[in-house]
Amino acid sequence: MTAAIAGRPPARMQGLGFALLVVLIAINLRAFLTSTSPLLDEIRAETGLGFRGASMLTMLPMLAMGLMSLIGVSLGGRIGARAGVLCGLAAIAVACGGRLFAEDAAWLLASAALAGVGVGLVQALMPGVVKRGYPAHTGMAMGLYSAALMGGGGLGAIGAPWLAHASGDWHAALAIWALPALLAAVIWACSRSDAAATGAAMDSETRNGWRQCLRNPRAWLLACYFGLVNGGYTSLVAWLPQFYAAKGRDAAHSGSMLTWMTVAQLVSALLVPVLARRHRDLRPWLVAMLVLQISGFAALALDAPMAVSAVGVLGFGLGGAFALCMALALDHLPHPEQAGALAAFMQGVGFMVAALAPLATGWMREHAGGFEASWTYLGVVAMLLLPVTWRLDPRSYARAVGGLFTSAGKHAWAAGKNRMSLDL
Repeated sequence: MTAAIAGRPPARMQGLGFALLVVLIAINLRAFLTSTSPLLDEIRAETGLGFRGASMLTMLPMLAMGLMSLIGVSLGGRIGARAGVLCGLAAIAVACGGRLFAEDAAWLLASAALAGVGVGLVQALMPGVVKRGYPAHTGMAMGLYSAALMGGGGLGAIGAPWLAHASGDWHAALAIWALPALLAAVIWACSRSDAAATGAAMDSETRNGWRQCLRNPRAWLLACYFGLVNGGYTSLVAWLPQFYAAKGRDAAHSGSMLTWMTVAQLVSALLVPVLARRHRDLRPWLVAMLVLQISGFAALALDAPMAVSAVGVLGFGLGGAFALCMALALDHLPHPEQAGALAAFMQGVGFMVAALAPLATGWMREHAGGFEASWTYLGVVAMLLLPVTWRLDPRSYARAVGGLFTSAGKHAWAAGKNRMSLDL
């Protein structure tokens, strides 16, 4: 699944301590997002937030993640990966801590946007850091990173209702996620890892890689594919607890369903890259993950029995697809900084595409009176991605991104438009 790094000596493999640090950082990238969903009824009652406003609690941070992912590599190239990730973790900590004092919807939405900025910066830099730290096992390392990211989402979903009940205040249940972000920031700042320290010396072509990617059809294909795949996740984070609340379930039960989904994601993000590690062609695995998503959304739309199984199937399909998409982007280029820039572009545009999904599915729910149309729409999107997946042939990687990070590559798209379109 990973290519050898050509033209440079092999990087020194990082140890278990660095892997645990990567996990600690990743845990902070979704907890702030999933902790609001199970408490949405209480939040709406106190702040007057409507369904459209509630969708903004997911949409705003996802948009901010996308925008920050685009400029994060450039910023990290100037100040270094260590400082860039540290700034991102600090923004997450401030945003979560500020929710303790959120008295209205505007404050809550502002904190969501700020947390999204911090997450976007971290997410832009971490794929390159992981590839530098584990050059021979990038797919497995990204699987661990993805699983921890999703595990953090599960902690937010299951912990928020419990903390709100224990403290008697939903503000505290949202603000407490500042603590793990602060812990990760302190340990990251003290880390002596080579993978964390590098990054400031990357060339200007790579540092402004997202601009280079604007001219590359494959980069756009990866970004749109990633965004549509993750639209199911963002919609479920926003609306799955509300779907079960409408059926008369309490916040704890609704939050537990979201937690179960993220547990299934975590298992899939760890397991699928391990199973696929000997295969450079990830297309069969991606198709399998999309089929699971289609099955899960169909079960929700038809209100089939065994809801726990349906949610688990969905989570497994979403988690595996996320981890495979990250490995797919990194496998396109051998050099860590360049691969990280491509992954950042994929995430940047992709998260902005994914941010629209909760708004669309929320609108459908508002006009249809239920979520069945929303789940059907998401299942159809996954179905349409099946033929697109088969175009991501690993034999086309070199041609599709050839010259992307060279001066000559600036004009490669215009000069070779017909050839590049065949490589999509």
